Amino acid sequence: MSLEGGFSRRQCLGGAMTAGALAMLSLPQTALAGAQIEEPLIDSVRTALSSAIHNKAPPVPQFANTEARLAYLRWLGEMSERLKKKIADAPSRIEFLQTAWYEAKRSGLEVSLVLGLVQVESNFRKFAVSSAGARGYMQVMPFWTRVIGDSDSAKLFHMQTNLRFGCVILRHYLDRENGDLYMTLGRYNGSRGKSPYPNAVFANQRLWVFNDKEREKEKDKDRSAA
Repeated sequence: MSLEGGFSRRQCLGGAMTAGALAMLSLPQTALAGAQIEEPLIDSVRTALSSAIHNKAPPVPQFANTEARLAYLRWLGEMSERLKKKIADAPSRIEFLQTAWYEAKRSGLEVSLVLGLVQVESNFRKFAVSSAGARGYMQVMPFWTRVIGDSDSAKLFHMQTNLRFGCVILRHYLDRENGDLYMTLGRYNGSRGKSPYPNAVFANQRLWVFNDKEREKEKDKDRSAA
């Protein structure tokens, strides 16, 4: 998996997006997902999805120390500014970012990747629906609620449920693809092995990479003191 702000050879691919990726970026109001394939799930994935159905309140991030919390708050402040044009209401914007951060970290995913995927899939529209019926921020297919015995696809419009499902499914695919993010994104979109969708997500991911300048300043001071 790539590091935050770093990209694999497949992601960069000569530093240029394909024509298909550019076409996707030019359609911000289109919900693009919808061809995920229904398949057997391991128990841990099923449990993670089931727990999301019952969680109503947004998660509250926990931190090991003050430094980690301050780094998170700097990220939150900058991402909130970047997201203003997509989600105008400040409380809703903060709640979304807090939940996306939590669910991405919980699934072992880069937050910038998740935000890039959300931008491609729904352009940050909570009630987006694709032509195939995929729903919400991360365009989750309704059959995912059936595999946990719930079958209430309306719950996919609940923010935390949608982000939990999307991140858990993406992590599930990443494990199945042995860490190959390019193939994982294709599987998520139902276009496994084709470049337009992964390239579009990677391009949008760059818009959400956070460079913590304050942390870099602290590192420079430490190096100078040494």
